[in-house]
Amino acid sequence: MTDYKVTIVIPNYNGKKFLKDCLRSLSKQTMPSKVIVVDNGSDDGALEEIIDDMKVHPGRYPELEFKKLNDNTGFAHAVNVGISMCDTEFVILLNNDTVADENFTERLFKSIEKRKRAFSVSAKMLSMKDPELIDDSGDLYCALGWAFSPGRDKNRKKYNKVSKITSACAGAAIYRKSIMDEIGGFDDAHFCYLEDVDVGYRARVYGYSNYFEPSAIVYHAGSGSSGSRYNVFKEELTSANNLYLIYKNMPVLQIVINSPLIIAGIVVKQIYFSKKGLGAAYFKGLLSGIKKSADNRDKKIKYKVGHFKNYLLLEIELIINCFRRLVG
Repeated sequence: MTDYKVTIVIPNYNGKKFLKDCLRSLSKQTMPSKVIVVDNGSDDGALEEIIDDMKVHPGRYPELEFKKLNDNTGFAHAVNVGISMCDTEFVILLNNDTVADENFTERLFKSIEKRKRAFSVSAKMLSMKDPELIDDSGDLYCALGWAFSPGRDKNRKKYNKVSKITSACAGAAIYRKSIMDEIGGFDDAHFCYLEDVDVGYRARVYGYSNYFEPSAIVYHAGSGSSGSRYNVFKEELTSANNLYLIYKNMPVLQIVINSPLIIAGIVVKQIYFSKKGLGAAYFKGLLSGIKKSADNRDKKIKYKVGHFKNYLLLEIELIINCFRRLVG
């Protein structure tokens, strides 16, 4: 059996339209790896079709392992299942609606391997609809309570330098499993959306770093499961998870200090989504976020004096990122 250094985990939910192309791109990698597809209770026959195709054309696919769940348990739970099945130190999480450049795996691996305090490294995701535009360049978080990718919808020639980020986009990123074991995995309570910001932020609290690696490229269809960039399902979950993320990861004093900006951020978002006809969904999500925080009090990160420097550096970054977000 091949001694792989990296395992790729792909959560899948009714991804028949995309999954074949994603897997075939992984069979052409300059650095081969095992691939685990965790299916979240799909009913579109995607896995069965691929298994049948493998019997006829085995060379089209990398070494594959399938794990089929009975229900749609959400992105966070699915990737946790996949990560638990990995026996490699490095794990790449990849959306099913992506196609990877042939050196994608190798460049992510080399980038994280040489940075011993790195928890994750995010790839450059380009829009499949318009490959000249960036879909994601790693995520930043700001004191307004907003997570954003600074490169979103900008020309691919920009953001060509390795840089530190708040958190990696789990749609195409590599993680160090030993740190994941130390800080805890993805939080199932998120279901989907912002679960990657949560785990990346948590790693920062523990003193680890996250990076953006522009030479590792994937092409991303975007919203392959939810259907669109803005929709009721997405906005309800995102607004709920954002409140939960703040409650969970920030000490009380930090929440108090940032509360004027957090409230301002909520008001601006409420107005923004109201104009898009999603105001009710956003507000419903806020109420759900309050309940989610109350129901998961045991998951709140306990303040440790040894982490004070990390909190301070994060707070400075949160303020700076407000300006980066507003200036663009």
